[in-house]
Amino acid sequence: MYWTWLSRHQTRVGRKCVSGELRDFIFRMVAENPTWGAPCIYGELKMLGFDISRRTVLRWMRKATKIPESAKRWAAFLNNHREAIAAMDFFTVPTLTFGVLYCFFVIAHDRLRIIQCIVTKYPTSAWVIQQLREAFPYDSAPGYRIFDRGSNRNDRQPSNQADHC
Repeated sequence: MYWTWLSRHQTRVGRKCVSGELRDFIFRMVAENPTWGAPCIYGELKMLGFDISRRTVLRWMRKATKIPESAKRWAAFLNNHREAIAAMDFFTVPTLTFGVLYCFFVIAHDRLRIIQCIVTKYPTSAWVIQQLREAFPYDSAPGYRIFDRGSNRNDRQPSNQADHC
């Protein structure tokens, strides 16, 4: 009789389940404030009187549907300005003598054509600027340039030097 009674009258241990209303509220906060992280949303919920842990907020934030509007805006920007966009980057090529060659390339987005592809053993900011001048003579420079802010340069000058070609 004891075990029967115990199985019928068990109390739940742990935190209470998150209500559907609170989950919807978290999803709405994530959608309306895309720059807020879990600590910020947790603080706002605490100020509103909700009893919820930061980890629970983070778990429900991960389950929130992502609104792809920023991706749509980026795709629209690329489609509208593809004639004025050039992308550039480095990639490395190992040699047989265990050296490394740095390949610098520039691609125009209008026809996805390679404008410049050149190899060097010692890239510097001045060398990159010279390559950009050769790739875009006079007034043919694109209005927008896409490049990463990688730190694989030999000299540690600011990476925005390539912007001023």
